[in-house]
Amino acid sequence: MKIIITGSLGNISKPLATKLVQKGHDVSIITSDAGKQKEIETLGAKAAIGSVEDVVFLTQTFTGADAVYCMIPRANYFDPNLDLDAFTRKIGNNYAEAIQNSGVKRVIFLSSIGAHLEKNSGIIQRYNEIESVLNKLSDVGITFMRPTSFYYNLESYIPMIKFQGHITANYGADEIIPWVSPYDIAEAIADEITTPLDGKKIRYVASEELTGHETARILGEAIGKPDLKWVLSTDQQTLDGLVTIGMQPKIAAGLVEMYAGLYNGSLGEDYYNNRPAEMGKVKLAEYAKDFTALYNQN
Repeated sequence: MKIIITGSLGNISKPLATKLVQKGHDVSIITSDAGKQKEIETLGAKAAIGSVEDVVFLTQTFTGADAVYCMIPRANYFDPNLDLDAFTRKIGNNYAEAIQNSGVKRVIFLSSIGAHLEKNSGIIQRYNEIESVLNKLSDVGITFMRPTSFYYNLESYIPMIKFQGHITANYGADEIIPWVSPYDIAEAIADEITTPLDGKKIRYVASEELTGHETARILGEAIGKPDLKWVLSTDQQTLDGLVTIGMQPKIAAGLVEMYAGLYNGSLGEDYYNNRPAEMGKVKLAEYAKDFTALYNQN
């Protein structure tokens, strides 16, 4: 199959490309960084140099492909000039237009847990909107991948652990957090993208379900702090903390709302009604090795 991957050499896209190349597929990776061309080619893939914000480039790149994997690039939440809603919406609409005009018949879109909500989901609300736009496309099979909370998001707590001695957030604590490894997401996407589909479907991906306290214990044991605690904070305390470290206030408020939804159960309601048949292979204890390496670097 001829497969196009967005996301450059990111946490999901790189292992996904590696898996697909190993299976003999013709893989092209879209990247806006020409400096990554050599690394992409070393993987056995082709580099398509351009931006997902350029719908003409996207359409040209998608044309002739058997399948495409689409994701929204990460943005800088500390950029005071970033309009996250507009950024996300534009790229989602670009994907819809490029898919329609290129005639590609199989699509995987990286959505999110909570994308079933039309409101009160914070910064991921736009994923509900994008899914709705893509759902309107005809004659194309689309899988909406809805991963849960990424393990590597825990890395943002490293300074807090070092200077305050605990993890503090307005979610977790005694409530379950469904975690996921990007490697397990890549495995699921590789499965979906090579499987024919008529119509649309939703697939959740998770690696392990743990409370905040269990999460802290596993990370603490890995970094030599077996008494590491997960402390529940209020929404306002979390918001104040994010703004204090320089995050754009609107985005900080969206993060707090998203976390609150995870804690009160609304964000994960559809997930728990449609749990994956099998959890992913990468458990937190394994990811904790990478976390420890980063912890010791800083």
